Amino acid sequence: MTTTQGGSKERHGADSPSQLIDARIEELGDWRGETLAWIRGVIKQAVPDVIEEWKWRGVPVWYHTGMICTGETYKSVVKITFAKGAALEDPSGLFNSSLDGNTRRAIDLREGDVINEEAFKALILAAVALNASARTAARPARA
Repeated sequence: MTTTQGGSKERHGADSPSQLIDARIEELGDWRGETLAWIRGVIKQAVPDVIEEWKWRGVPVWYHTGMICTGETYKSVVKITFAKGAALEDPSGLFNSSLDGNTRRAIDLREGDVINEEAFKALILAAVALNASARTAARPARA
C-alpha cells in the first residue's frame, strides 16, 4: 500500500487517482463530465506538476504544496471548492457559493455557465502561492 501526498491510501495495482477521474468524466457523459474535464484541464495548464487525488469515495482533489481545490459533481451543479478560498482575492467575483464560511469558498457551475478562464487560472495560482507561503511560514528558522 502506498500513501499519496494527500494522505490517501492506494492499493498496488488499483486504478490511479488520474484514471479514476478519467472514468468519472466518461461515466458522467454529459455537461457535468465536460465541465469537470475543462476544470481539470485549466488546473493542469496553470500548474503542470499538480497532483491529483481521489478522496471521499469519488471526489477529484488537486494538490500543490497543499490542497488547491476539489471538483464535486451533483445532479444540477459542478462545484469547485477551494480549500482556503476565504483567504484568496477574487477580483473577478468567481466565488458564488459557500461565501459565509471562514475557510472555504466555492464556484458552482450549472449547465451552460461559462467562467473567465484567465480569472480561474489566477485563482488557482493564488491558491498555490498561499499554500507555498503557509508551508514556508511553518518551517522553523535556521540558525
